[in-house]
Amino acid sequence: MKAESEVQTGTGETSQQLWLGSFDGCAWPNPGKIGLGLVLVSPEGNILTFSERALGAGCNNVAELLACQSVLEKAEENGVERLLLHSDSDFVVRHCDGSERTAVLHLNLLVERVQQMMSRFKWVKLCWVPRYRNREADALSRRALGLPPKPAPHPGKRDRKRR
Repeated sequence: MKAESEVQTGTGETSQQLWLGSFDGCAWPNPGKIGLGLVLVSPEGNILTFSERALGAGCNNVAELLACQSVLEKAEENGVERLLLHSDSDFVVRHCDGSERTAVLHLNLLVERVQQMMSRFKWVKLCWVPRYRNREADALSRRALGLPPKPAPHPGKRDRKRR
């Protein structure tokens, strides 16, 4: 798996007004109820967090795409023009950059909606990160469903069994 994947729109220029964002979607059980976790960090370091339950139900890929839509909506509501987004969903990154398509119609419709929303920003980049680097958004998505945080082990730190 790649260390980082990305989707980028705009001219490629960045400025000091770059916002950082991360998102995660949780379906429990899978498929099931959907929780969304969102984090936005302003250029000044102000942190906005959101933990919300989505209407309806779906699978994890639906949950991740809805979380991406939601963080884009929140960013737009806050006047964000330049946004660097982190996601631990390889599915979202690969499909939103157009490198892959799914045969599942309702997922394609959600992907197209995300792509349309991303095009409204002056600059946006979507990067894949490992789950342990997306812990806060993950915990927020689980909290929306009344679930405890799920441990995300660091790849270099393994639990060793005692003998």
